[in-house]
Amino acid sequence: MKELLPVSGIITVLNTPFDGQGRVDEASLRRNVQYALASGVAGFLVPAMASEVYSLEIAERLRMVEIVTEEVAGRIPIFAGAGERNAARQQEMVRHYVQMGCRQVLFQIPFENETQFKKQFYDLAAIGPEIIMLQDWDANGVGLSDALILELFREVDAFRSLKIETVPAGVKYSRILALTDGKLHLSGGWAVTQMIEGLKRGVHAFMPTGMHLIYTTIYNYFKMGEIEKAEALFYRLLPVLSFSNQHLDISIHFFKRLLHRQGIYSTPTTRAALLPFDAVHEQIAEALIERVTAMEAELQKG
Repeated sequence: MKELLPVSGIITVLNTPFDGQGRVDEASLRRNVQYALASGVAGFLVPAMASEVYSLEIAERLRMVEIVTEEVAGRIPIFAGAGERNAARQQEMVRHYVQMGCRQVLFQIPFENETQFKKQFYDLAAIGPEIIMLQDWDANGVGLSDALILELFREVDAFRSLKIETVPAGVKYSRILALTDGKLHLSGGWAVTQMIEGLKRGVHAFMPTGMHLIYTTIYNYFKMGEIEKAEALFYRLLPVLSFSNQHLDISIHFFKRLLHRQGIYSTPTTRAALLPFDAVHEQIAEALIERVTAMEAELQKG
């Protein structure tokens, strides 16, 4: 019987920082990793959807994982993201990750039908990553079927973790935990707006972007049994989440501006063809960035 993957807390997803010429800004990436480590995160996922992953060349993705690995120095797990629309390129990427010694790899597989999905999953699993996290992404619906998840969990020893990003996510957390006897590690991603509900349902980790100190504090309050303090801090965050979680592109724009304002990223530059972020967005974002900055200052004072 599989043992539960021992990763609990905030697994932060790293936005890709770009310099003024649109190149990956390695110094900014290192600053973000160090800031997240100091805030007490439990792991990293890089690169992923919030990293504008489809705009990155394979060499850039590998370099980002290499940089994060150097900064972390074995202290916490790193999940190397293998999101790719093309199956052959995805296999190439997973091979590179395994050759680099990455223990944990996230599979993000486009879903056409179960036959296609299973073949692609099994082909990637055969490359030999030690631990597989599978992304269950469906921004408009229920995502992968329970039966399919359970089949893959039973058939592939390395499949140890599932990142659930469905609408709604809550009841699916509970069902999958029950079906796998609590042995499949569950993370919440886009459903971070339901963080308190997810914690009450037994989700092991959350994979948000930015605001590392606020998220880790909410998680730690909850785990220490200080539920009211966790809820109060989370509810103060809701205006930020209401704005940023309108759409993934709005989230990327917002959190890059926050990281730039915090002095962590040298620019808020994006590379992918994102939705526009206009003057009204900017005005709202400025006020919300002030809110986040004030909250973090309070937490740093203790």
